[in-house]
Amino acid sequence: MVGGTANHDKDSQELAEDRTDLAEDRTLMAVERTMASWMGTGMGAIGLGLGLRAIFGSFEPSWVPRLMATFFMAVAIVLVVSAKNRMCGAIARMSPNWVEAPSTRGMTMGAYGIVTGAVMLTVGIWVFFE
Repeated sequence: MVGGTANHDKDSQELAEDRTDLAEDRTLMAVERTMASWMGTGMGAIGLGLGLRAIFGSFEPSWVPRLMATFFMAVAIVLVVSAKNRMCGAIARMSPNWVEAPSTRGMTMGAYGIVTGAVMLTVGIWVFFE
């Protein structure tokens, strides 16, 4: 009977470790989904800025619609960079078990691509549109 209890405890321990490993894997995937969501929100802010610029383009003084668009471009930049930093930090604190950890390199390149696009659009709004 004593031997049976030891085996039961060992099996319970292994099952608990497996559940913990799976929870870490689910958390890694959730971090990746959250990053993608924040990147989408950043792109939405860029779209909102461009939309406001288009709608209020003939508004006087002309710098007001540009400033509104610039504000949302800045919001997009802050959202994407902070999401990238949080994602990289979260992934660095965890270790994948059965799933492959999301690539921080790819997500970082994507984040900085969005940032570069927002900066280019902001420059274009101020330099090329009157």
